[in-house]
Amino acid sequence: MVNSCNTSREILWRQVWGLAALLAAIILSWMVYAFYQPKILQELELFELAGWLGIVQGLIAAVLEPLNGGISDRIQQRLGSRLPMISVGVVLAGLMFVGVSLLADYNLPTGIRWIIPVLMTAWVIAMIIFRGPAIALLTQFVPATELPQANAILVLVFGTVGAIAPLFNILLSSLGASITFMLGAIALVLGAYILQIFTPKHSFVPTIYHQDKSATAPTVLLSLIFVIGLATGFEVNLLFAIFPQKLQTQLPGLQVEFIASEILLVSAIASVPLGDWTADLGVNKSMLLGLGTMTGLMGLTVLNDNYILAIALILAFGMSFSLVLISMIPFALGKLPVTQAGLGTGLYFGGSAGGTAIVSLLIKQIGLTSVGAFLLAEVACLVVTLCILLYKKVSRIETGE
Repeated sequence: MVNSCNTSREILWRQVWGLAALLAAIILSWMVYAFYQPKILQELELFELAGWLGIVQGLIAAVLEPLNGGISDRIQQRLGSRLPMISVGVVLAGLMFVGVSLLADYNLPTGIRWIIPVLMTAWVIAMIIFRGPAIALLTQFVPATELPQANAILVLVFGTVGAIAPLFNILLSSLGASITFMLGAIALVLGAYILQIFTPKHSFVPTIYHQDKSATAPTVLLSLIFVIGLATGFEVNLLFAIFPQKLQTQLPGLQVEFIASEILLVSAIASVPLGDWTADLGVNKSMLLGLGTMTGLMGLTVLNDNYILAIALILAFGMSFSLVLISMIPFALGKLPVTQAGLGTGLYFGGSAGGTAIVSLLIKQIGLTSVGAFLLAEVACLVVTLCILLYKKVSRIETGE
């Protein structure tokens, strides 16, 4: 089943950049959370919880993301816009951030210290409320055939903001938790405001509203999107959890954090030209090419002991990662009717969150070597390949081809 959105219209670049502003705020907020979450939990002497909270939150996201995506579709059909749901999620996330900021510097009694991790989990849930629906807005700003070019802008923002993490963490350390969480709340509200002013009501394409609201994809296709998201998220997290450390042994002059940042920076730089190329190649082939190349590069990294080749591997990892990022949202949005755009992004993000949790669990429980990570990445790549082939077969049966 293919997204049936009118493909004759032009990309609404102003609205895409407004969405990119919100995405930048989301990424910065996650960076704040990732930096301070373990520190705060350790200060509260919740050492065991610090190792498990991220895993539990990932599993929660795997369930809530698809449910939330389906709810956003119903709100879209009833109100004609996802912006109200996005606004509610941003306000809730901001309030959770403010709550954590107010409590972070207090020496809470032992009996009520559980409030902090509860607030942190509530913040993650609030982020889930609006992240998927916000990305689903692309179907209203961009014709289906040009989703990769528009998504390339989001990848550019994602890679660029993510690449500053080592320097950003130095700034966060100097500011302190309370001020940083407050600034995170302000960033989210500001990002949502920019999206609102860049997205007037006439941005929403009337033809979308008049599509058959009963058009739904069969359950097997929805399940395949979730599994593809899980396997893709699993492989991507193997890349960033294991291979920067392996590359650092080949480039001892570089810190692990900077190697990961360089991969993200290369992905950002490569995103715009790869966006055009992906549109021509097709998201199925480009996703498989990106994941397959990434898997092969992991194998080369395991065998490599040359620093020059290590630099080339960083560049190649960045390009393959960019290809995966550019493909994944158009893939999720293009496989379902426009009326299920929120569900599509929810299934993909939910699967990806599940993959992230599984990688964290494996590292925590049994540890992973670079060889083990490479073998698991091969399995993940094979799963995605089989799911895409099965998706094509089921789609042909559904359409009677």
